[in-house]
Amino acid sequence: MHLTKLAEELGDKPAVVMGETGESLSYVELEAASNRIAHVFADLGLSVGDHIAILMENRLEMLPVVWAAQRSGLYFTPVNWHLTPDEAVYIVDNCDAAVMISTPLLDDLARECISRASREITLLSVGGSLDELAANASPAPRPEEVEGIYMFYSSGTTGRPKGILPALSRDPFGTGLAIEHTMAGAFGFGRDTVYLSPGPLYHAAPLGWTVGTIRNGGTAILMERFDAERALSLIQRHAVTAAQFVPTMFVRMLKLDDRVRASYDVSSLRIVIHAGAPCAIDVKRKMIDWLGPILVEFYSGSEGTGFFMVDSQTWLQRPGTVGKAILGTVHIADDEGTELPTGDTGIVWFGDVKRFAYHGDPAKTASVWNDKGWNTLGDLGHVDDEGYLYLSDRRTDLIISGGVNIYPREVEEALILHPAVDDIVVIGAADEEFGQRVHAFVQPAPSAAGRPDLEVELSSYARERLAGFKVPRGWTFIAEVPRLPSGKVLRRNLLALVTSSKNPG
Repeated sequence: MHLTKLAEELGDKPAVVMGETGESLSYVELEAASNRIAHVFADLGLSVGDHIAILMENRLEMLPVVWAAQRSGLYFTPVNWHLTPDEAVYIVDNCDAAVMISTPLLDDLARECISRASREITLLSVGGSLDELAANASPAPRPEEVEGIYMFYSSGTTGRPKGILPALSRDPFGTGLAIEHTMAGAFGFGRDTVYLSPGPLYHAAPLGWTVGTIRNGGTAILMERFDAERALSLIQRHAVTAAQFVPTMFVRMLKLDDRVRASYDVSSLRIVIHAGAPCAIDVKRKMIDWLGPILVEFYSGSEGTGFFMVDSQTWLQRPGTVGKAILGTVHIADDEGTELPTGDTGIVWFGDVKRFAYHGDPAKTASVWNDKGWNTLGDLGHVDDEGYLYLSDRRTDLIISGGVNIYPREVEEALILHPAVDDIVVIGAADEEFGQRVHAFVQPAPSAAGRPDLEVELSSYARERLAGFKVPRGWTFIAEVPRLPSGKVLRRNLLALVTSSKNPG
């Protein structure tokens, strides 16, 4: 798993390819470029345990920067460039970055982050200052390289993003990270792997699995942005063997015209991985019917505590499960922390896991650990008598209406495949009588946008599939659901649109 050794053995084999342009970096080129940047970091005074921030689109130049940080023992934080300036400034400042790498397209945002930081940060630009410094640096590895690690920030769907600070192992470079070994051992990644990465590299899974593909000697195909038909085209063109999607991408592909989907040869696929957000049972069944039993789901978090996975065959026998734990042990507890019997729904906790902290937020860190050393991501679920985990929803998303628990996910799953629905998210809106009421935000399909009878049609459709108290009592039709590329929803943006009212509609 040492990039220098991989470069010696694989030479001009592409390590990463851009899907839109076909531009690529070979293993030899990635080795030389990352070494040059590692020397630049050292010349700037960075040492093991220091931190950099990366503000870049999905582009080839991001990979040498990441690998330079990885082989220099640095923490590196990719910053979501779709954030508001205030959010981006907060992350860059909060992560204690000493150096920030950006691109010409994002120069204005980068400079605002630098100017508003509480400390001095060196800004380097791809195509400018970084290239000038790297051109004069050595392409040979620095001595005594050690493993760095990414420090991601939570999506901040309900509040301010939180930095997830993992322990720095200080292992010799080449040891590899845990996820990279899991990719090889549990998911079959190796030198014959061609991996399609459709998500933005500022998110944990797209970056982690792209780097992991290279660590295992494969080739990563990067999409600049996700497009359903474009993804199928790239699978055919590059004979992709492995791909990873979030459920909203599945929905987009399933809603392509059948003739469009059938026109692409996707038979090279050996495994399709999905995670990041809950997948509706009907959606997953349709994906398996289309691609075959090659879907593998995993459930984890950027925090790196707890890891569950399930293959298609097992899932078809237990629809809805996210699998058994392959890292950590699962515990289901009530709000007071008492462990619940098999089959009862409660808060999902992980035991026997490595400790982490939310950077600079000891109160938040303490809130997700208990006195038994268990950690929670805040999800609700239950386990069956064989230890398979089933998720219900996020604890913070649970709707309590008239004292009855309603899981938004169940309502969303009942409606997502309706032909008039492109996307949907359900929240609990304040209600004077019941405390909360079910409210649906719907992104209509283009053919259904503006239809005056759409609310009645969807309400009727929901009543055929849900108990009456779960059917949305309010509907808002919006141009686009504010969903992150990871599949998560910015619920805080939606809550602001709904106010308490005696009128449930």
